[in-house]
Amino acid sequence: MENPKKIENGGKGKRSLGSSIVVAILGAISAVYLFNPTAGILELVPDNLPFVGNIDEAAAAALLISCLAYFGLDIGGLFGRKSKKDDGVIDVEVEDR
Repeated sequence: MENPKKIENGGKGKRSLGSSIVVAILGAISAVYLFNPTAGILELVPDNLPFVGNIDEAAAAALLISCLAYFGLDIGGLFGRKSKKDDGVIDVEVEDR
């Protein structure tokens, strides 16, 4: 059984204002963290630690890309990911045995 909110708009559903505000704030925080205006004073994981030093920047970049995709700016194609195409058709190959 589908959620009644999703049925109204052809399966896409409406996003609430509260969730949009939360996603926008998270995107702004991750962008500020990546631009690093404090010149390295504010670091969650220090960059000089081997293997784990850049995990916080990678997480902030992933969060920013997800937030942009939430608002319709899907830049995942720049990294080789193909965008999802939902035309309602399921492509299946059947072998006769």
